[in-house]
Amino acid sequence: MTRLCQNLPRRPVSRYSLIFILTVLACSCPALGKKKLYIGALFPMSGGWPGGQACLPAAQMALDLVNNRTDILPDYELELIYYDSMCDPGEATKLLYDLLYTEPIKIVLMPGCSSVSTLVAEAARMWNLIVLSYGSSSPALSNRQRFPTFFRTHPSATLHNPTRVQLFQKWKWTKIATIQQTTEVFTSTLDDLEERVKEAGIEISVRQSFLTDPAVAVKNLKRQDARIIVGLFYETEARKVFCEVYKEKLYGKKYVWFLIGWYADNWFKIKDPSINCTVEQMTEAVEGHVTTEIVMLNPETVRGASNLTSQEFLAQLMSKLGGKNPEETGGFQEAPLAYDAVWALALALNKTVGPLRAKGHRLEDFNYNNRDITAEVYRAMNTSSFEGVSGHVVFDAQGSRMAWTLIEQLQGGSYKKIGYYDSTKGNLSWYGNDKWIGSGPPADQTVVIEEFRYLSQKLFVSVSVFAGLGILLGIVCLTFNIYNSNVRYIQNSQPYLNNMTAVGCMMSLAAVFPLGIDGLHVHRKQFPVICQFRLWLLGLGFSLAYGSMFTKIWWVHTVFTKKDEKKDKKKHLEPWKLYATVGVLLGIDILSLMIWQIVDPLHITVEKFTREAPKGDLDVLIQPLLEHCNSEKMNTWLGVVYGYKGLLLLLGIFLAYETKSISTEKINDHRAVGMAIYNVAVLCMITAPVTMILSSQQDASFAFASLAIVFSVYITLVVLFVPKMRRLITRGEWQSDTQETMKTGSSTNNNDEEKSRQLERENKELQKIIQEKEERVSELRNQLSERQALRSRRRASTITYQNHSPPPFSITQSDPRSLAPPPGYPAPASDPHPVPQSFANSSSLYQSDSKISRNKCHTSRLQLLYK
Repeated sequence: MTRLCQNLPRRPVSRYSLIFILTVLACSCPALGKKKLYIGALFPMSGGWPGGQACLPAAQMALDLVNNRTDILPDYELELIYYDSMCDPGEATKLLYDLLYTEPIKIVLMPGCSSVSTLVAEAARMWNLIVLSYGSSSPALSNRQRFPTFFRTHPSATLHNPTRVQLFQKWKWTKIATIQQTTEVFTSTLDDLEERVKEAGIEISVRQSFLTDPAVAVKNLKRQDARIIVGLFYETEARKVFCEVYKEKLYGKKYVWFLIGWYADNWFKIKDPSINCTVEQMTEAVEGHVTTEIVMLNPETVRGASNLTSQEFLAQLMSKLGGKNPEETGGFQEAPLAYDAVWALALALNKTVGPLRAKGHRLEDFNYNNRDITAEVYRAMNTSSFEGVSGHVVFDAQGSRMAWTLIEQLQGGSYKKIGYYDSTKGNLSWYGNDKWIGSGPPADQTVVIEEFRYLSQKLFVSVSVFAGLGILLGIVCLTFNIYNSNVRYIQNSQPYLNNMTAVGCMMSLAAVFPLGIDGLHVHRKQFPVICQFRLWLLGLGFSLAYGSMFTKIWWVHTVFTKKDEKKDKKKHLEPWKLYATVGVLLGIDILSLMIWQIVDPLHITVEKFTREAPKGDLDVLIQPLLEHCNSEKMNTWLGVVYGYKGLLLLLGIFLAYETKSISTEKINDHRAVGMAIYNVAVLCMITAPVTMILSSQQDASFAFASLAIVFSVYITLVVLFVPKMRRLITRGEWQSDTQETMKTGSSTNNNDEEKSRQLERENKELQKIIQEKEERVSELRNQLSERQALRSRRRASTITYQNHSPPPFSITQSDPRSLAPPPGYPAPASDPHPVPQSFANSSSLYQSDSKISRNKCHTSRLQLLYK
């Protein structure tokens, strides 16, 4: 036909011939006229999803470009006949019949929202019409048996569900809730989601629905403690839902809302007379919600079938909208899909021109009874594949567009991209740094975080320092005792028993370190070893330290409380009996610990405390846990050990009290041992019950136990060893004993040394007694001198009176020294008369020759002096 037009006759023709030629050319030459193909469209300019506000201008832009192209449908012109469906199936039914029964014939129908597309696609088969939707996401539309001629450039809503499931699994959510508007698109989407989450092991614990008023459904979500909520509803209902969400306080860091991403960016700020919430309240309620939406704008700079990049398309669309705010324009995000839908239809129709011509058909011959043209258009649509402004356009076997999913979150009043999901590969990739609002996604229910309570490290370090210093002090005391073991004073304190005490004290202090080790320092598998280690250190350390002191005090009490004291005091002390006693006490502990470890070994147990709610708005409860060293019959074993040790402590206190006034050289430090026993007994009897009461408080329990060990050890070492050090240093006894040993070549045995010291003390006591007796003798001698002088005067006067009569008897005068005056007194006058025998005898006790020396007290006169 084109060639015919180019070879028009150039010679003059008649008027009738010219009219005929023009008529033929008007009908056959494209330069002179195009056939129109009509598209019946329903654009929702209002209603639940007013997507037609942006999608209609985008479709018109595509039609203009297609009609101006000479390589696409050169003989045809596409024309759009559209109505406002208001996204209402009832209104759409009326409009559909207007389109079908009103001239001209429409070759394709283009509905918008899913509820309208469902109605149109189900009825279109009766008229052999292809249906191409730009904004339908209902999964129900993927049913080829029900909708055999349906295609859509908007992916199915089920494409959101794999993305949601991936997010649920990433954040380890196992319970979700749903709230939906009761329309088929959302019901079928929810049915698909329920199947997918069930396969993933996720439970939909709450499922609520509403028709127009969501108040009751939102209250039910609150009452049933829903946390992760998937909302499926149109934009207008979304405002109603979140107004109720604000009233019920069903938002914040405890909750995550999943919404559909094709709302306008500022949908929550649009004034709506159907709600009574302010913009500020709506903004607060929707903050942090997550949306999943299809990638509707090609992120790459690619010129597709329309020869426009995605950014150029947006610029032209903004110009078409006349500067209208995109956020306030419904369907702005879906506009690229409407644009590509027109291009998909145009390219498909262009494909059918040749095949139809071969069959003797033309597109303009289409009517509602012509199945051949419909089948050819269906095949062309089914094989569509081109680059559009929304990305690569291709349809699956159900006629649904395949695409990526974009994940966004509302942060600070604006949507932020946080990830993408490729449904064809199952790949979830994050945008940037996986940015999430706040501290992270919440849990699907109240999270119980198990938190072990560990010992305060400052307390452990502080007590460990004291324990280490105590061990150093024990080493000093042990070294001192061993080095000076040949000194007489040290020998008399039984140095081997003191060495055992020092070693036992150091073992007890060493038990402080495993006592403070918990799960913070060692693995759970190694913890039972630590439990056994601390038990053995404490048991053996106590047996050595306290056992050696108990042996000393027990021996002193046994020897010095006998009836026949003189006999027992001379009894020789055999050291092996003392060591045997300590060995018996130590053997009892070793045997009992071995039986305990074999029959009922210690293992780790975990004590759970009351759950605690941390500060802040996080829906988290802390479950405090505490590790214990325990066994199956722990109370029985503790009762046996505490009973046995308690009896030893009580008996030690009794023996120390009984022997406090005894003095013996065989064990010269038994009074210090008694003081140490008092200290250990009191601290142990206080600490044991207190630590059992405070076992659930790790810091307090450790503080009481460890400090009791530290204090008792410090006091024991100081009381037993410091006085010995002080004596040897101040008196220098180790020097004199060493020199004496070097001179004599031999050392005095324990019995001789004890007798010598006992005689020294008795000599001091006798010196005091002698001094008292001498004072008494001086008084008696003064009285005697006075009586003798008085008698001499009387006798002289009698003799004079009797004319010098001779004395009736003579007195044999003894040693004149017997009448000597006491020291410091004047000598008495000579008396010729004899002194009575009784006075002579009494005075003879004090003759100078027989006077008792302070340093040489004869044993025959000791008894007289004691009398």
